[in-house]
Amino acid sequence: MKYSKFFQYAYLVFAVLFAYDAIVKYANEGTVAYTSILLAATAVFMFFFRRRFAKKMENKDQ
Repeated sequence: MKYSKFFQYAYLVFAVLFAYDAIVKYANEGTVAYTSILLAATAVFMFFFRRRFAKKMENKDQ
């Protein structure tokens, strides 16, 4: 169960990396990187989804 907590925060790391990529592409090229923005949003969603699911499983075990 400890690995799931690690991967839960890995989603936030990936979200930051994809957001950074989108910002850099926009600043340098002037194009909007929709793929990076979509992946960042998905990573943030997955963080909260996994966090809520882990709490449900933790409460279920008690």
